[in-house]
Amino acid sequence: FAADQLINDGDSFAACVREAAAVAATGLVVTLGIRPTFAATGFGYIEASEPLAGFPTATAVRQFVEKPNQETAERYLATGAFRWNAGMFVVRASVLLDLLALNHPELAAGLRRIAAAPELLPDLWPGLQKIAIDHAIAEPAADLGKVAMVPGEFDWEDIGDFAALAGLQQGAGLKVLGQDHLVVGHEASGLVVTGDRDIAVLGLQDVVVVDTGDALLVTDLAHAQQVKEIVDLLKASERSDLT
Repeated sequence: FAADQLINDGDSFAACVREAAAVAATGLVVTLGIRPTFAATGFGYIEASEPLAGFPTATAVRQFVEKPNQETAERYLATGAFRWNAGMFVVRASVLLDLLALNHPELAAGLRRIAAAPELLPDLWPGLQKIAIDHAIAEPAADLGKVAMVPGEFDWEDIGDFAALAGLQQGAGLKVLGQDHLVVGHEASGLVVTGDRDIAVLGLQDVVVVDTGDALLVTDLAHAQQVKEIVDLLKASERSDLT
């Protein structure tokens, strides 16, 4: 499960996970599909297929698709057959490793060695291939008919950037996460995440200021999803102290 998501309806979420666990016990990879509320281009999508017999809401998965353009996202929304891919999976460990071994045998072998001897983790883990579960397992498994989806009907928010985080805060104007007394704002709006320093924001709209003590990020809500580009630039300049 992802750590950057907000789910308010715990009971509905728990019921969804229980059904997913029951489906996973049959040997399938199970993902939780989020009902799309608009034609989002920032999420991948899951296309549902026929219902699975013996389960209340689960369906087979026809395919996973990458983040679409606006026109394609609108088409997905209109069909009613697509769900947002929230990156939540329920699967038996043995099934996961067997599927992983089909396309990434060295990675699967390394994980099996760690499972058998956890003390080897510091030595083996850094050398293992880094790949998302979607690409390594879910997408190939869907092509083999090995993936099911349980539709999630709970309230769900992705908090993948500072714009999304700002949207969850109550009120207008400048929103503060941390110590309110460190921030002075005038004719300003946006989000400030405090560290230990005083911060003054004057005359800026939709600003994002993040103070971590050793570094300061200043951007705006419109560019919040591009913070990774700054990280990439820092890595390219070999600023390992900041990355």
